[in-house]
Amino acid sequence: MPEKKKTRGILSLSELGRRVQDERMRRGFSLEQLSQRSRVSRSMISAIERGAKAPTVVVLDRIATGLDTSLSRLVEEETSARVIVLRHSRQKVARAAAGWERRILSPVLPGVEFELMRTTLGPHVDAGMFLPHARGSREYVAVEKGTLLLTLDGEAHTLKAGDSIYYDGDCVHGYRNPNRVPCVYYLAMDVSGDAAGTNHRPAPPEVESASEIDSIKYEADSSSAKMRRRRQVQEVAAHE
Repeated sequence: MPEKKKTRGILSLSELGRRVQDERMRRGFSLEQLSQRSRVSRSMISAIERGAKAPTVVVLDRIATGLDTSLSRLVEEETSARVIVLRHSRQKVARAAAGWERRILSPVLPGVEFELMRTTLGPHVDAGMFLPHARGSREYVAVEKGTLLLTLDGEAHTLKAGDSIYYDGDCVHGYRNPNRVPCVYYLAMDVSGDAAGTNHRPAPPEVESASEIDSIKYEADSSSAKMRRRRQVQEVAAHE
């Protein structure tokens, strides 16, 4: 029997199903259309909407992607206010049986398809592959702890603590922890999309790389500036 009530801020299956159905109907999608867009079977979506089945995090994320929205819109009430504080105890947390969790740090705002989350991957946990978002979507990842193996359309990027990356969200992306210690990272994504796509202006000719900041050169420039300032101070002191 599906759950009938919400307790302590936890969504019941019937409430979750209602939200999925409301978002689907608001966009004018049939069950079949959402099934094709999300790559989730029609029968599964129908069962979720009836509150008869509890979807996994990956399945719910695919449904959200098929609706051109974020997972947070399906699990959190929309809020309209100039300032919104989300206390730790109020933040929604989606946990996967595979050994990872997603903590939603951003509120759901009217007309805004943005999500900020903190994800923890257990040792050697593979969170799986996620579908492309709408064209023009943007995603940003920053690793707080451990190592993240991020795969974008089959290309692997290894990110360690302190590293960050930007990528267009209209790609197949996967997240995996290759090590024996937990990996913690932050993901910010704007999935509103734009039919024209994301317009990336070409880098000026004098810029060596349009995709990677040369931190070594930056540090060298900073050191040179410090040396120039030190010499200037010494020259002033010598004339006093």
